[in-house]
Amino acid sequence: MGVASSASRAQRPRTVNIHHVELFYYVARHGGISRAVRNMPYGIQQPAVSSQILSLEDDLGAKLFERNPFKLTPAGEALYEFARPFFDNLEATAERLRQTAAPSLRIGASELVLRDYLPTVIAQVRAREPKLRLGLRSGLQQNVETWLLEREIDMAIVPLQKKPTAKLRYERLLQLPLVLLVHRDSEIQSPDELWRQDVIEEPLICLPETEAITRVFREGLRLRKVDWPHTVESSSVSLITRYVANGYGVGVNVAAPQAITHPDVRVLPLGDFGQIEIAVLTNGKPSPLVQQVIAASQQVVSEEWPESQQVR
Repeated sequence: MGVASSASRAQRPRTVNIHHVELFYYVARHGGISRAVRNMPYGIQQPAVSSQILSLEDDLGAKLFERNPFKLTPAGEALYEFARPFFDNLEATAERLRQTAAPSLRIGASELVLRDYLPTVIAQVRAREPKLRLGLRSGLQQNVETWLLEREIDMAIVPLQKKPTAKLRYERLLQLPLVLLVHRDSEIQSPDELWRQDVIEEPLICLPETEAITRVFREGLRLRKVDWPHTVESSSVSLITRYVANGYGVGVNVAAPQAITHPDVRVLPLGDFGQIEIAVLTNGKPSPLVQQVIAASQQVVSEEWPESQQVR
């Protein structure tokens, strides 16, 4: 019985590990193992790829490529031509299936956008797509760019710290100048009065240092050689206005009327301190669902920030 069982196993056809074929596809597509590792949509170490490619070559009984310099062998070219249509179209097919079941959208954005602006946009999209499945991730520009390049999110809405990488598409939504907020009873009439002080005594209220508003403001202070540490760190622009109204200090905010309008607050323009530019980032041509979000974002901007120096 043992001999018969061994003979039966020997007669079974050898199977190819489809994951090994997937790894080979990335190696062939990117021209080498190290480049493939850098461009794969999931994390894997180079030694693991090398080992599994060797296993694939052993299963096939053929060498698939020359290592240095990289070049596909005839067997490698044949396998790549076979595998490429499947893996090239896998993600697009998966996305079509997801959209058929229930549309899904993964958005990366700064805390400011997620908290104060995106809910209104998503409400408009959900009115047309009530079954929308939504995934939200908080991050700065450098974070969302990485997520877009690695296909971990579908779009991003962030204040720009710098020009986005050329690999991504971006569309500006609006620009907002910075302002200082003071209590209505404050004797301060212009920011220059503060800059002339040897030591600014007024408490400073601002967002965390990682937010674009604070970074732009800090750069303006640096150019004027002004040192003004913050006293109160707020979690949102609306809270900054509220804290100023309550007499806690001077606030740094953006000139968005719905965020800074308060009967107990006066607005002091910061002139050439720079502006906050908010943009939509995508990797490649936006999908129809992403285009809906962009259109809704533009509508919200036109309705809620009519004086915000919109960029078209």
